[in-house]
Amino acid sequence: MQSNLTESKQPYLPLLLIAPFFLWGTAMVAMKGTVPHTTPLFMAGVRLLPAGLLVLSAAFVLDKPQPQGWKAWLWIVLFGLVDGTLFQGFLAEGLARTGAGLGSVMIDSQPLAVALMARFLFGEQIGLWGWLGLGFGVIGIGLLGLPQGVILGLIQGEVPMTSEAGLSLLEQLFQSGEWLMLMAALSMAIGTVMVRYVCRHADPVAATGWHMVIGGIPLFVGSAAWESQQWVNLTGGDWMALAYSTIFGSAIAYALFFFFASTGNLTSFSSLTFLTPVFALLFGNLYLDEMLNSVQWVGVSLTLVSIYLINQRDRLLEKLRTGQPLDLATPAVETESEVSG
Repeated sequence: MQSNLTESKQPYLPLLLIAPFFLWGTAMVAMKGTVPHTTPLFMAGVRLLPAGLLVLSAAFVLDKPQPQGWKAWLWIVLFGLVDGTLFQGFLAEGLARTGAGLGSVMIDSQPLAVALMARFLFGEQIGLWGWLGLGFGVIGIGLLGLPQGVILGLIQGEVPMTSEAGLSLLEQLFQSGEWLMLMAALSMAIGTVMVRYVCRHADPVAATGWHMVIGGIPLFVGSAAWESQQWVNLTGGDWMALAYSTIFGSAIAYALFFFFASTGNLTSFSSLTFLTPVFALLFGNLYLDEMLNSVQWVGVSLTLVSIYLINQRDRLLEKLRTGQPLDLATPAVETESEVSG
């Protein structure tokens, strides 16, 4: 099936393409504001399960077919555990240990993983500019996620190679919010690829709703088992922030994202997530006074450049072949590709 969303006559389509990433970015800021007053797994469950019920209600109103057969439900359950439970769980735990803007950059590095998986599973081409973007992304994520002492040691060539040093580094990494966000990014990347298999057996809207409900249940179970005083300290403003994250940051954003992901080029569309950390950094600075140090800004810049190069790789290659000037200031929202199956 050939899909070229940019050729649509609907003038509001570009806004719909950007909407999930704006909603995710601002939802990160809203969730970060509630972190001191609640617990991570409870916050993740509130964001996911009620949103799933809203999506299922919309599917009912729109008369969307419900999943049929064991294959459909198997894919939805796997989808829910990976893109629901793991993604939202890692996100909430990581958000408790890092800023909304920086955490969003780590999460939205997931197009790098999507590009590699889509290359091997669906034959989507990466190309010269895509590989260059992946290289920038690895360096950028390293600058964001590695402790600054390790980064300085690498620059100066003073990297301890003992097993004790390796264990200490691993311990630091998995106590770091940035690396928990990276685990969330990997979960979302796998989920983004899985959505094609899910949509072969179920309607995208109904599948999105059920995967959120199924993914939210283990989060509430985990919260009941390991957390306490989940809602005692929440204020009215906190509940409004959670409601925004649930309705706009989950229900609406997920429905739009997976609809477009199921009908176009996975790598190009998912690469528009470079907009999410831009929104998160902007609103995190405005409302939470979050600031990055110089090393983190370099990492953010390289990561955003990498995602841009992956998104623009086809256009840049064509311009290079035809001798046209490279216009790096014009982002593309095209999602044109041959969809396997």
